[in-house]
Amino acid sequence: MQTKLFINGDFVDAEAGQTLDVLNPHDNSVITQIAEGREADIDRAVAAAKTAFPAWRDLGASDRGLLLLRLADKIEQNREELARLEATDTGHPIRDCLNLDVPRTVLCFRYFGGMADKLEGSVIPVDAGFLNYLQREPIGVVGQIVPWNFPLMFTSWKMAPALAAGNTVVLKPAEITPLSTLRIAELMREVGFPPGVVNIVPGYGQTAGQRLADHPDVGKIAFTGSTATGRRIVEASAGNLKKVQLELGGKGPNIVFADANIPMAVGGSAFGIFHNQGQACIAGSRLILHEKIADQFLDKFVGLAKSIKLGNPLDPSTEMGPLTSKLHQERVLNYVKIAHQEGAEILTGGKVPDDPALADGCYVEPTVVMAQPEDRVCQEEVFGPFVSVNIFAEDEEALAIANGTEYGLGAGFWTSDLTRAHLLAKNLHAGMVWINTYKRVHPASPFGGVGQSGYGREMGFEVMREYTQAKSVWVNVDAKIPPFYKR
Repeated sequence: MQTKLFINGDFVDAEAGQTLDVLNPHDNSVITQIAEGREADIDRAVAAAKTAFPAWRDLGASDRGLLLLRLADKIEQNREELARLEATDTGHPIRDCLNLDVPRTVLCFRYFGGMADKLEGSVIPVDAGFLNYLQREPIGVVGQIVPWNFPLMFTSWKMAPALAAGNTVVLKPAEITPLSTLRIAELMREVGFPPGVVNIVPGYGQTAGQRLADHPDVGKIAFTGSTATGRRIVEASAGNLKKVQLELGGKGPNIVFADANIPMAVGGSAFGIFHNQGQACIAGSRLILHEKIADQFLDKFVGLAKSIKLGNPLDPSTEMGPLTSKLHQERVLNYVKIAHQEGAEILTGGKVPDDPALADGCYVEPTVVMAQPEDRVCQEEVFGPFVSVNIFAEDEEALAIANGTEYGLGAGFWTSDLTRAHLLAKNLHAGMVWINTYKRVHPASPFGGVGQSGYGREMGFEVMREYTQAKSVWVNVDAKIPPFYKR
């Protein structure tokens, strides 16, 4: 297991010699210690990326793509090792790591490996006698900050398009879940990525992250995390006016109409909030139910929530693992206290499980809370296995509740009415909308939000624009001299 920083193609100690404990959230035991990157280490990594940039930019696009495709193959060959590492480090159930996290990571690197030589410019009709063409060029050194909830998958979401476009990368994984990202660095070296093209520096946000955001030689910052931290990154970017891409918080509305397929909606809604213990920015954390089906839906949904098997993430039968840290467990349980204070009704959960085998871990039972739309638990991101329930009577009321927060990332609803579906999709304040499904993602589909959920897009062709800049080139093809200057 690699525990050092990855800079300029080598695994190296941190300059200050400091280390961080990486904990297993199942029992809070120490998995290993890793080098803690700080400002000086970020400077080393940025310098390496800056030096490597010209050659990587000038490498044939198909050759860059081929390296990404080889990396995808390598990840697939090591799927069980990576899945086990991710489950141990994050608390994801091993079955989800094997069936979702690793395959999605492979798919993302393959998609952008194929995209590398498909990035085209355009010819623009202008005045007679002139050719004007637009080409897209890489930005240069890109700083990327990956969150702790899906570290393996988000590493691919960040790295793959940036590299395909010809940028070099300095990536800071979350200090509590860096292990799968460091393993990816090992695999990148094995398949032949040139030194300095990718650099991995785990560390704290206030040191390593802040320096990355401040650094004058970083041309872009791509960040996934909290809205509060996103604001600080925007402020830090002002020094050299670097490009910023932010994927921030969410408070996903999930509306179930009276004409919905109830069994499908119950299962999809449970996946939308309880997958990965609810630690997802696009989690369907607000259930908005039509009054005619609310009792029927909740009877099935609460029953399903109670039946979810909590346990050791490495157990193949585990359906929900622990939250990723003790600090986050305390945060989620604090929202249960807030719900009580606001007069909300806890329909199930809201506590640590009684099982003594889970007592040392960061577990919280699946929690369903009946609340009012204006309550804090319906307005603020809990980021756990915690769903609030609101009831509505008319479509307009459901839309008002759904749009009634500062966020605008993902939103979904369940209905058999085609007209309603298109109208609601148009009017929901969200960057992504799911109809009769929830929380679907794919490398070809743009991912991102509006409002306090950030700006810019991950994935799809849209993200290639995020990692490039447009250059307009004018050619005087008729050798015309402007009339004013003729002699």
